[in-house]
Amino acid sequence: MKHPLLENRTRLLVWWLAWLILAAGQSLLIHFGYGSRAEVAIADGLVSMILFGLLGLAVWFPVRFLLKDENQLYTTIINVLLTGTLTVAVWLLGTRFIVRAMVAEKVDYIIFWHSVLVFRATAGVLIFFVMILVYYLFLSATRLAEKAARQAQLETQVREGELKMLRSQINPHFLFNSLNSVSSLTVTDPLRAREMIVKLSDFMRYSLSSRNEQPVTLGNEMESLRLYLQIEKVRFGERLRIEEDISPECLQALMPGMLLQPLYENAVKHGVYESTEEVTIKTTARKENETVVISVTNNVDTDSVVTRKGAGIGLKNVSSRLELFFGDSADLNVSRGEDNFTVMVRFPFRKS
Repeated sequence: MKHPLLENRTRLLVWWLAWLILAAGQSLLIHFGYGSRAEVAIADGLVSMILFGLLGLAVWFPVRFLLKDENQLYTTIINVLLTGTLTVAVWLLGTRFIVRAMVAEKVDYIIFWHSVLVFRATAGVLIFFVMILVYYLFLSATRLAEKAARQAQLETQVREGELKMLRSQINPHFLFNSLNSVSSLTVTDPLRAREMIVKLSDFMRYSLSSRNEQPVTLGNEMESLRLYLQIEKVRFGERLRIEEDISPECLQALMPGMLLQPLYENAVKHGVYESTEEVTIKTTARKENETVVISVTNNVDTDSVVTRKGAGIGLKNVSSRLELFFGDSADLNVSRGEDNFTVMVRFPFRKS
């Protein structure tokens, strides 16, 4: 752990300013309280406090080990007392010999020294324990910050793990459905099966390239979704119709990759699969204040959506990923009409 004062110029400046104030106070006390000459009082005050300031900086290095949480309480107390005794002793002796060498009336200064020794030693002990308190506060603040950082890192790792788990549920599910369709097309229409395999490989390449859960723009997400819908259009032909109404200002919004794919998969699964008529999947995106609102709507047989088993798994996946990525500021809403099914996604507008 670095020195909390030496690594910060502002703190170091405040540190020495405090010692200079103490030096001025001690010099005034010696001059007016004990009648010493001004030059003796100034020399004693400056030397005394500058020396204590230097010792105080050096005390940090043993103190940071003495005040560790894992140390026994009585061991810490004994070690602090020993360190304080040594520090105050060095301070007293150093001040005496340095000031004595600086003043002319050496005998008078020694007499004065002995007359205020008890007071000076008591003040030294008090100053030492104030320093210990200051260092303890620094250590406590640093440990709390480190603990908070570790906790945040752990929460981030857990969150990323959950996102990856949810993301891993998407690709196999889609891949299995697509391979089943390819298997059917190889018998009924080999050329369309080949086209579907080529598009499927392009789509999976994009999907695998963004597996690290780095956010993507809505523009990139829509490009991958158009590729997905092209794959489905190979299978369903004219039965599947695609419409888009996307505001250009939304295209730079950041979001988890492959977030919306389950919505389109549900639209195909519960719309096109369940209908012999043309099914339109319409996507709208707009920016409301600082929120992106995306809706995916398809016409559908309402009874089939309600009763078909497995419906809702993809929506739960999207809702969970929204919560993990954006927190409480994002949400997903589902509404069923007489002949349509709409999923609306809201999340904060963020740009890279």
